[in-house]
Amino acid sequence: MIDFYFAPTPNGWKVAIMLEECGLDYETHLLDLGRGDQFAPEFMAISPNAKMPAILDRDVEGDPVGVFESGAILLYLAEKTGRFMLTDPLGRKEMMEWLFWQVGNQGPMAGQLSHFVNYAPEDQRDYGRMRYRGEYERNLAVLENRLSDRDYILGSDYTICDMIAFPWAFIAKPLTVSLDPFPNVAAWRGRIKERPAVRAAIDLHKDRQNRGADKQTAENNSVLYNQTAAHLLGKR
Repeated sequence: MIDFYFAPTPNGWKVAIMLEECGLDYETHLLDLGRGDQFAPEFMAISPNAKMPAILDRDVEGDPVGVFESGAILLYLAEKTGRFMLTDPLGRKEMMEWLFWQVGNQGPMAGQLSHFVNYAPEDQRDYGRMRYRGEYERNLAVLENRLSDRDYILGSDYTICDMIAFPWAFIAKPLTVSLDPFPNVAAWRGRIKERPAVRAAIDLHKDRQNRGADKQTAENNSVLYNQTAAHLLGKR
């Protein structure tokens, strides 16, 4: 059994897709991010960055294994199951490159765009939207070029690289970006979206989407962040 700490967001979907694709036995622990569940000490013992997703793998010899950060989780599960990964030296190199590309480029830029589209005060949105929409579209262009001669990021095989990049491309429209200039990405997105495991992952706790936070919730989270920083720095 795997304990899966989750909220229905693009980052949560990455791991949900892999768990569904592999048919692994897991139990979902739904985190209410607006309430600050991610700052609970028992969760931070698994995810010291106070971010979901995270897993606790109990299907191991000895003590359960905790894994945080979506890229690390996908790689861990791929190696655990021997699925959705490339194992030859050059293939593994490319797989690592695209995993690092997603967690270092596409994901953070899309997340910042989401912040300025959905959460930033009105008088602070314009510059942030322009800046991060440009970065988001730049990453779509990188993906568009990569998919110009292949169905999936690493070639003909669907892998964890597709799983990790798909969710932030899936929500392009809510991020106010059209995929019309990126037909290869749109076609790739469509292929992945139709997979039963992907549909199941996206529907996981769909009724609990974190669609935004009111002012009081934002203020509460600011306090929680300060408390977390104090905890990490040992300032009780």
